[in-house]
Amino acid sequence: MHGLRRAPAIDLTGEWQFRLLPHGTWKTVRVPDLWTMREEADPPHYTNVPMPFPEVPPQVPRDNPVGVYRRVVELSPRPGRRTVLHVGAAEGLLHVTVNDRDLGTSTDSHLAAEFDITDAVVAGPNTIQLSVEKWSAASYLEDQDHWWQSGLSRPVHVYTVPDTRLADVRVVADYDPRTAMGALDVEVLTEGLDHLPESGWTARIVVLGQTHTAPVNPRWAAATVPRPADARSVRPEPVLPADFDFSGLVSLKASGAPLDGPMRQAAEMMVSHSHPTVRPGTATFALGDLAVRPWSAEIPHLEGLDVELVAPDGSVVDRTSMEIGFRRVRIEGRDLLVNGERVLIQGVNRHDVDARTGRVVSRELMLAELSLLKRFNVNAIRTSHYPNDPYLLDLADELGFYVVDEADIEAHAFTNTVPHDPRYLPEFLERVSRMVLRDRNHPSVVIWSLGNETGYGANHDAAAAWARRFDPTRPVQYEGAIAVDWHGGHGASDIVCPMYPHLDALRAFDGDRPVILCEYAYSQGNSTGGLADYWELFETLPGVQGGFIWHFKDHALDPDGDGRHRYGGDFGDHPNDGPVLLYGLVFPDLTPKPAFYEMRGLFSPVRVARDDTDGRRLTIRNRQFFADLSGYELELRVETEAGPTAARTVPTPAVAPRGEARVPIPDDLVKQLDGALALTVTVRTREDSRWAPAGTEIAAHQVTFPRRPVVLPHGTARTEEISHPLLRTPPRLSLWRALTDNDRAFSLDNRFERSGFFELTPIEGGYRTAWGDEIAHRRTVRQVGEADWVLSEHVVLPEGTRDGLRVGMEFTLVEGFEHARWTGLGPWENYPDRRSSALLGVWESPVDELAVPYIVPSENGGRGEVTRLELSGPTGTVRTAHSPLHMTVGRHTAAQLEAAAHWWELPQSGETVIHLDVAHRGVGMAALGPDTRPEFRLTATEYAWEWRLTLSAGHGPVK
Repeated sequence: MHGLRRAPAIDLTGEWQFRLLPHGTWKTVRVPDLWTMREEADPPHYTNVPMPFPEVPPQVPRDNPVGVYRRVVELSPRPGRRTVLHVGAAEGLLHVTVNDRDLGTSTDSHLAAEFDITDAVVAGPNTIQLSVEKWSAASYLEDQDHWWQSGLSRPVHVYTVPDTRLADVRVVADYDPRTAMGALDVEVLTEGLDHLPESGWTARIVVLGQTHTAPVNPRWAAATVPRPADARSVRPEPVLPADFDFSGLVSLKASGAPLDGPMRQAAEMMVSHSHPTVRPGTATFALGDLAVRPWSAEIPHLEGLDVELVAPDGSVVDRTSMEIGFRRVRIEGRDLLVNGERVLIQGVNRHDVDARTGRVVSRELMLAELSLLKRFNVNAIRTSHYPNDPYLLDLADELGFYVVDEADIEAHAFTNTVPHDPRYLPEFLERVSRMVLRDRNHPSVVIWSLGNETGYGANHDAAAAWARRFDPTRPVQYEGAIAVDWHGGHGASDIVCPMYPHLDALRAFDGDRPVILCEYAYSQGNSTGGLADYWELFETLPGVQGGFIWHFKDHALDPDGDGRHRYGGDFGDHPNDGPVLLYGLVFPDLTPKPAFYEMRGLFSPVRVARDDTDGRRLTIRNRQFFADLSGYELELRVETEAGPTAARTVPTPAVAPRGEARVPIPDDLVKQLDGALALTVTVRTREDSRWAPAGTEIAAHQVTFPRRPVVLPHGTARTEEISHPLLRTPPRLSLWRALTDNDRAFSLDNRFERSGFFELTPIEGGYRTAWGDEIAHRRTVRQVGEADWVLSEHVVLPEGTRDGLRVGMEFTLVEGFEHARWTGLGPWENYPDRRSSALLGVWESPVDELAVPYIVPSENGGRGEVTRLELSGPTGTVRTAHSPLHMTVGRHTAAQLEAAAHWWELPQSGETVIHLDVAHRGVGMAALGPDTRPEFRLTATEYAWEWRLTLSAGHGPVK
């Protein structure tokens, strides 16, 4: 493995012949290709922890499909050049044959394998065959909470190189934040020169506008102790210091014992001969005091580096180019420092996944994903749980991300055996070392990870020791090493990198290493409640520096392209872990979920507050560590009860990193603040970039003002039930929501089902639950106009009720309501524990776009702090007014949502279902992490509130 990029001589992307053994027939497919995405005989299979077969390591299942890819390639071998076959990634055990000659195997499904095929090829047509066995002993290392797939997932090509050539280039581009100067160490490794006693070859590098040359080191002759001279015709002169002792001198130097000048020189000479450090066939460069611009995720400045291998006659035999970034990563005490700054890690975990093609991910999709992450202020990526395509690291270097590069090791089903099994030690070392060799020159890679959820054993310590010795410029991390003891695991982890920790654990920990969460904020379905609580700690607790949200993207598949996304079990795959892989902040098509907007606001480069001195200025704080705010524009608008005012762009203050400044609010906007709901500050990009055009919104913040109370009229009391042609069902008590994945969490122990609130039967004076408990509900209705009522509600829940999901009113409208307008939090879905980035204002939306189509239907579409709601369409208009309530408007009832296994299975509906809740539970992260905090749970047993309902028929027919 090496880090060089060789240009393809022949790109083998495209048509290949394929056969799935033992029963398939030959067909034409396009490579890259995963046969599991198209072969009914072997479809995708999803498991989280268990292996999809009952065997134990290192046994291989008998049912073991083999995919055979075959292609005839025209080649023109040339004397003096080697022909190399590059297989970007093969999911399974790869066997390579060329012209029926076996050339080798590879087992790492997420790193390239290269084969020198020179001696097997001929001029003219050559048959290349790549056979991929689905299962092998190495499969136990790839149990990675993802779809089990098989095939060739990354591109294949052929390239040629000269017999004598560049073998690799090692770059350490350091930046000293104290002196603001750079240093560059380059080691050029060659192939075909390490045997020469005198090479005459040189390496040449061009960097920072300067050219430098260094000789390629010749072979080092093994040193031996000279034999004493036997001639006695002439008295021999002394050539060594008195009392010279070879082994003793070396040990004296090693121990640090004092040595005089001649003895010290002799010791140094002996050490250089007995323990040589110069490697034959290499050329080294050490450049210091370089005036450079540093690289960081905020300012990802890159420099070009050209490397040439020059023959004794002056001809350039081989060359390569790469982009490098000068930066320094260090751990000092409890802080991870980048260029001397204790950066905050605003990260996400990322898997390779495309709904149509599985783990075949195009460069266009990689750019789209990373551009979206930049627009949502993410600055770090963990490559869970394997090395990503090198192109993704190129993008991370260019766009600016801190990367935790993770080795392809996860034996989740056998954590108590595999990490201790010496039979797997070579695989551990191979997978970690090959990743490091490939990716060590990327400035974006700041941490090496030894893999994921494989327990902790000697194999990890061995791999960590190799990585630290080979690359001392980066720390190593591994969650398994600290999982049960945050004070332990030093042998394999320089960072405390826990998964889904309790907030009190973070507060309590007082250790000696940085804390950076490798996984937290589990985001399955309608989730990620309490993300702001984590960030309050990250920005205030010493030694805690952020982490990586689980997860960036839903892993549902749609191989047919019909929009019907599937999850575990939908392909007949058993055993399976169902919808657990639907844990993304974005949908499979990269549409952001509401939680992604919550994250965007928390990750924003700025914080905004109103200056308390006179109220006519804003305080703008720059959260960045290296960049000022010159790359952004600030746009202000006032949110009023009548709607937003026109936006105004104000000059961006020159705020230094981690600094703050005061920004005057324009006088005309100040005048509009009296009685306003909020002042919104939108942050937009100032200039075009590869990841966003100028003017792209990357955050929106608000200064809110006290809201005027909603005053409801008195009216005339009445006793009859409310009825109206626009009401399909009149308002009735609702205590249930379609359960989210977190509501169903094992840790909650069927808490909500035990309440019986999912079924309420009307009785005199209230309702009876599914388990026979009685709920008191008293309503007073006051008529304030035609089809205009004020309803006073009083609800008493059964004694012993400890928690609930909602308390409020539900009613359904007939068909024909198409548009919604509300005053409250928006525009995206928000819940009591996930609304720190929601905005207060007057919002409008088509009714059909209020729902959030989580792939597994559940409670969705809620908006909090709503004081007014208006629903309109050809059938009529419905208005409500009240003190702040939690609003949900959609087309389906909770029962319909719970009855469907997929969003696309929901019945078509033109009715409008409205919930107005005086109390609604947060969504939390309880499926894997903390439940919603107590203040966002429904612990009371008595609730009282008032609300107004006004109905007005339109001109359209009532259906």
